[in-house]
Parts: sequence; structure tokens; C-alpha cells
Amino acid sequence: MQALRGITWLLLLQSIGEVISRSLHLPLPGPVVGMLLLLFALRWPIVNDSVHVVAEFLLQHLSLLFVPVGVGVMTHLDVLGTYGVRIAIVIVLSTWISLAVTALVLRALMRGHAKADAVASEPATAQGDEALHG
Repeated sequence: MQALRGITWLLLLQSIGEVISRSLHLPLPGPVVGMLLLLFALRWPIVNDSVHVVAEFLLQHLSLLFVPVGVGVMTHLDVLGTYGVRIAIVIVLSTWISLAVTALVLRALMRGHAKADAVASEPATAQGDEALHG
């Protein structure tokens, strides 16, 4: 029963995201908007618990979700033969760019976190100095 609730939440939030995306003419697809809604909805235990059950099930059977993609590639082998090298280059470059951007963002966040820690510990030291000198 919990799994049915989880699937219902996922489909409901995706549908709401689709309605929002189409009605507001957003540049984002409906499922992406639905996923953002899911991100906020996961704060509620009723959503989190039921979606957790479905997520575990889907992760256990993740390989089955790649079957349609494989069939799609096999039906378009002529396109792959024509543009295969270009597609491979784009995949490799986009992966490298994604890794580099992720590393740079992580580095910036870590610097910001270190600065925040330094600032947070600084007032305590300043108050201690005032007590000694004041």
C-alpha cells in the first residue's frame, strides 16, 4: 500500500509540474518542475516515507529502465553510424565540463564554508579580548 502512495505522489507531482510548466510557459519541462515540487514535498513525512519505498524499488530494478533506451539506439543504428563520432565527442566533452564545473562549485562552497567558520569563531575571540582589556 505504501508503494502505491509513493507512485501516486510521484505521478501527482509530475502532473502538477506539467500543468505549471505549460500554463506559465516555463522553459523547463513539466517533469523537472515536478521534481522541484517533490524536493519541497519530501520535507513532509507522509510524502517522504511513501516515496522512499518506491525509490528503493526503482533503484533495485534500475537496469530495466535502460531497456527502452537500448532498443531506441538499436533502431537508429544508421544515425549512430553517421553521427557516432560526433555524439561520442559531445558526450565526453559534456562529461568533462560537468565534472569541472562541479569541482569548481565544490571548491567555492568549501571556501565559503571555511570563511563562515572563521567569522563564526572570530566574535567569541573578540569578546574574550574585551573582557581581558576592558
